[in-house]
Amino acid sequence: MSEHDWLAQRFEENREHLRVVAYRILGSRVEAEDAVQEAWIRLSRSDADAIDNLGGWLTTVVGRICLDMLRTRRGRPEQTVGDHSPALTDDDVPDPELEAVQADSVGLALLVVLETLTPAERLSFVLHDMFAVPYDDIAPIVGKSPEAARQLASRARRRVQGRPEPAGADASRQKEIVEAFLAASRGGDFDALLALLDPEVVLRADETVVARGAGAMVRGAAAVAETFSGRAQAAVLTLVDGKAGAVWRLRGEPVVVFSFTVADGRITGIELLGNPDYLRDVDLAPANG
Repeated sequence: MSEHDWLAQRFEENREHLRVVAYRILGSRVEAEDAVQEAWIRLSRSDADAIDNLGGWLTTVVGRICLDMLRTRRGRPEQTVGDHSPALTDDDVPDPELEAVQADSVGLALLVVLETLTPAERLSFVLHDMFAVPYDDIAPIVGKSPEAARQLASRARRRVQGRPEPAGADASRQKEIVEAFLAASRGGDFDALLALLDPEVVLRADETVVARGAGAMVRGAAAVAETFSGRAQAAVLTLVDGKAGAVWRLRGEPVVVFSFTVADGRITGIELLGNPDYLRDVDLAPANG
């Protein structure tokens, strides 16, 4: 068997997977086939011996191709969801692929929502949530850091789920809780902080914030309350991607964003985010007092 024939055989072993990935991202059978064919062209022109994980390499390549196609599509506003080919049926893909995605992931309703996302949000969400591609692998495709890729997927996920606020906390209630947390933090009121925190609360900081001296992860209400007691003096209540959070600015520029998850009236998670890519993409708006 020639090297070309061996490579073609290996590609055919991955074709169905690549086809499903491309369809989930693009929502069009025709475009998905075009993306897969382009992936083969790029593979045939590459040094296959230098590729350690062919399946992962092909998935990344298809992701890049689909991202370019999505960006091109956004320049053609006349194209609508109705123009897409019919959804794949159970007979179109092998069972292992069907098990890898949600049962309703090819429905028209999802396609409608996906059309409202930016290309980078759409790709990050599909690759991570439907195919478990790590953010470290998604990041170079969208040209951002892993943390920024995670935020893109998170924003997309909220849109797809149709619930921009975490379950159990509406926007006004979350604002009250975050505002109370910031006040207790500034005042060093340890008991008030404990009352606002879920016993299993987790505080996480990204690599940029860790480099400033923060711990990467803190677990438990007492430990998180101790971390914040007497601090957050410069943090200002802010809407972070539409949710109540906070931001610390230096000379008017955001340095650290405080993102809160609230459920059942208590804070269950806090993220300290300072990655420049994330800060450039995040939507920050005044909380209107």
